[in-house]
Amino acid sequence: MTQSAAKTTEAPAGIVALEQLFPKGARLFDDELILRIAPSGIRFQVWLWSPTWMRNGIFRLYERLIPGVWAIFCCRKRFIEDKAQDAVQAGVKAVVNLGAGLDTLVYRSPALQELPAWEVDQAVNVATKQAGLVRALGAVPERVTQVAIDFDHEDLAETLAAHGYRRDVPTLFIFEAVSQYLTEAGIRATFEYLAGAPAGSRLAFTYVQRSFLEGREVGELKLLYKQVVQKKLWLFGLDPDEVADFLLPYGWHVLEHVDSAELAARYIPDTGRTIQSTAIEPVVYAEKR
Repeated sequence: MTQSAAKTTEAPAGIVALEQLFPKGARLFDDELILRIAPSGIRFQVWLWSPTWMRNGIFRLYERLIPGVWAIFCCRKRFIEDKAQDAVQAGVKAVVNLGAGLDTLVYRSPALQELPAWEVDQAVNVATKQAGLVRALGAVPERVTQVAIDFDHEDLAETLAAHGYRRDVPTLFIFEAVSQYLTEAGIRATFEYLAGAPAGSRLAFTYVQRSFLEGREVGELKLLYKQVVQKKLWLFGLDPDEVADFLLPYGWHVLEHVDSAELAARYIPDTGRTIQSTAIEPVVYAEKR
């Protein structure tokens, strides 16, 4: 994972924070903690853009420049939070969030609030997260362990073990908006580690469609393509029809494989808003057998 990739953690966090400016019930996703742990730049933006006319203007600007990206960030987090509850009901006893960034899942999800959790990311992102949690909560909760790693160059098994994680515990693994930033070697190493998870573990992960990375299906996302593909930030992708076969050698079986249209149909109507959702980044929920 490139050092440039570490700088991208604030963009999704900024969208989630700005989404909280919409009235409760009209939001795609509720996350009160992000407003408290986000870096000062994001908190200043939220304050600056809090008037309704400004908030709506910023939303329209996002929709014009990178249509559908706002919704996919929020909808996939909503989906993963739903799957977290399902995973706990299925018997998982721990959480490992790979590439956690500023995500607040292990704090905001009622289903996960009693489970030990490990949040794994590049060192700069871990430091930012820790500072935000200390500012918002007074300290990082004892049940949550922050783990610094470079997925492409450091051993995930050794690093997690050194931080107290036991591989024999059924675990919910989160791998959201990370795979595209890794080399194929980094992806393979991560999934080889996940192959050792005990039966009953669950995995929620997103991936970018290869057709976008190869420039075959860019559509209205030319600006995004220029920013993340041409600048070599996004490196890895999959075709939707190969996801199940990709996971199978590692012992993972797909439970749900949801594209943007289905996510939009699940979560957007209740908001009463008219919102696009980009098709380039599906989300998968899988079980270890």
